[in-house]
Amino acid sequence: SIDSRTWKAVLKGWSHPVITDKEGKSTLELKAEEDWSKDDDEQALGNSMALNALFNGVDTKMFKLIKHCVVAKD
Repeated sequence: SIDSRTWKAVLKGWSHPVITDKEGKSTLELKAEEDWSKDDDEQALGNSMALNALFNGVDTKMFKLIKHCVVAKD
């Protein structure tokens, strides 16, 4: 079954966490996974669970179309 964090990943999308500068502004540099916050981990897990549900719920033809998706919302 799909929980609320998984459904939020479908509705809102997910983006890889990025490093913030000293002023608190986001940069374009991706944050290393070991530096992710608990919230970052939860959002990534929700996206992974949504992708898993989508990939396992379609036939072979549809899977070929979506197998390169990284974000469940796509």
